[in-house]
Amino acid sequence: MGSPVMTLRDIPQNERPRERMQMQGAQALSNAELLAILLRTGTVAESAVRLAERILGEAGSLKGLIDLRLEQLTSIKGVGPAKALQLQAGVELGRRLSRSAPEERHTIRSPGDAAELLMEDMRYLTKEHFVCLFLNTKNHVIGQETVSVGSLNATVVHPREVFRSAIQRSSAAIICAHNHPSGDPTPSHEDIELTKRLAAAGDIVGIELLDHLVIGDQRYISLKEKGYM
Repeated sequence: MGSPVMTLRDIPQNERPRERMQMQGAQALSNAELLAILLRTGTVAESAVRLAERILGEAGSLKGLIDLRLEQLTSIKGVGPAKALQLQAGVELGRRLSRSAPEERHTIRSPGDAAELLMEDMRYLTKEHFVCLFLNTKNHVIGQETVSVGSLNATVVHPREVFRSAIQRSSAAIICAHNHPSGDPTPSHEDIELTKRLAAAGDIVGIELLDHLVIGDQRYISLKEKGYM
């Protein structure tokens, strides 16, 4: 049998990170204590808090955790693959939360604003992706979702899928976009017909379709500007 592992339960109750977080809130904890909650257990010789302190020392700073690869994490004594993956998952959630912070919300004032937001992520995709931007009453982007992924030259999406997500997010309006892997953003007949169905569905549920963009390689076409809406 292996030696017992020192867990957070071995620390006096008033010093345990989980209990302190429950009583005082996450803001009262140090970086090492927050990491210790993700780690859950320490090693035979040290608590999870002490292990977390060593990990931070290896990273150089909290921000340095972002750059630690899986192999680097698992090379730290006491950090196996499971703990390393837990830490990387926590770091990634933090990055995503930072990107979606309210103060960084994008405001859409024109088709170009929406295209600029989506272009780099969509121009290299090898299949058609249908993406929705969800907006509040001030045209701030409050969410983004890939509703459907199609084939090399077609994507299948139904208005109910688009507006279900819009309703769940309490959206005031939406902008839809899909890419053409060929790089040519010229809308097809199917693109135009889908736009008309989406606009009609939006009228029924009270969520306006502001535009439908077709994204190509460093080019885009606004179906609203082209008069198809």
